Amino acid sequence: MPAPINTFKQKLLLGQQQIGFWLAMGSPNAAQIAGGAGFDWLVIDAEHGPNDITSLVSQMHALQGSAANIIIRPPVGETWMIKQLLDIGCQTILVPMVDTAEQAKQLVQAMNYPPKGIRGVGAALARASHHNRIPDYLQTANNQVCLIVQIEAQRGLDNLADILSVDGIDGVFIGPADLAADMGYLGQPAAEPVQEAICAAINQIVAAGKAAGILMAVPELVQHYLTLGATFVAVGTDVTSFATATDTLAAQYISGSGVNESKEDAKKKNNPALRSAGDVY
Repeated sequence: MPAPINTFKQKLLLGQQQIGFWLAMGSPNAAQIAGGAGFDWLVIDAEHGPNDITSLVSQMHALQGSAANIIIRPPVGETWMIKQLLDIGCQTILVPMVDTAEQAKQLVQAMNYPPKGIRGVGAALARASHHNRIPDYLQTANNQVCLIVQIEAQRGLDNLADILSVDGIDGVFIGPADLAADMGYLGQPAAEPVQEAICAAINQIVAAGKAAGILMAVPELVQHYLTLGATFVAVGTDVTSFATATDTLAAQYISGSGVNESKEDAKKKNNPALRSAGDVY
């Protein structure tokens, strides 16, 4: 019996567009609720979310009944950290702050067992092999891992062609918020120069035959990225969705929070697209 099929990777290879959602609360309950919403994939964020290995496993358990594919974003692309994420059963890893082809090559090594890579062999103890109940796990795991590198600085954009040439990179994800900050537009990912850079990068990724991804909560921009050929796009986060929903509800009933506002004023005040435009990763 081989390693489980990574359907997210399969769809990337086929060029099928997939819509995703971000989990940053560190909550198994929130993960389970999002897992039933119908998204194609979910990112569990350990870079900015309050997550460690134990909480990541708890959320993966909560998502076992979901059809959504699980992606984990570690804080950094350290070899030992990637090994732990693979061993707990995550097959797709999104690594932040990748600026060079050399980094990308090291990440490919970390994702794969020898002779292709340097992943440590401890799967007999791990959730990934169903605790040694998948007899062919070691021989088949490399084919099912999926590495997404996140470009979120001008240096990464400058080196994008070299990064795209690295064998073993399955997709490139653009981080609008950090890219905007690096370009001098802190908190303004929708600024025209930033958007021009993002669209140029998506075009370059697609032209190279790789999968392009991004997180954006502004519907018009989401549609534009999909039109450009981005194949995996996240459209919101658990944190902003919950904050927007609770703010809107409070504004309807709490004095001083909008109880005397017109419906139109309240709608503008709590517009999710406007609220979320600067809160993308």
